[in-house]
Amino acid sequence: MNVKKHIRSNKLQREAEGYLELGLPQQALQTLARLGDPAGYTIEALYLWGEGLRALERPFEALVPLERAIKSAPEDVRIRLALGWCYKRTGRIDLAIDTLKQAIHFDPEESLLRYNLACYLSLSGQKRLALRYLAEAVSMNSVYHSLIEDESDFDPIRNDPDFQASFGKKGQSPSVKQPLDGQNE
Repeated sequence: MNVKKHIRSNKLQREAEGYLELGLPQQALQTLARLGDPAGYTIEALYLWGEGLRALERPFEALVPLERAIKSAPEDVRIRLALGWCYKRTGRIDLAIDTLKQAIHFDPEESLLRYNLACYLSLSGQKRLALRYLAEAVSMNSVYHSLIEDESDFDPIRNDPDFQASFGKKGQSPSVKQPLDGQNE
């Protein structure tokens, strides 16, 4: 890529990112379209394209650029988070779980990965693992404890005695306890 084209590409990507930050995904996608043929998009442009489609609640379409991007940047946790979101909403909770487990391998200190993984494990009926990852997320960042009550992804396990013992009933704030083991139930 020549220098002028590279500078123009970077400028358009920054512009698209700005539109996404402002909550203007349609404008972001229009800006990215000015890059030309998507076959030549950089990893960052593919990620931004996927993020624009995610913001428009178009997860099936968002998978196309995100899956292309992750092939070239398997360690990119942002792409893995976005893919997990899309897989969940396209009925592929198994792929959402696998994708976030891989992301944790690349960034074990990112608590959001554990929180989202706990959500997906809860939805898939893997209570013990969901409780383990949720406890880890809360111990890494206590802000997640305040999100549990309103997170519908935990509804499948919310009334379970182990969930109640670890995270309390609505309106309570017990101390977070680690589940007994990390095995599926």
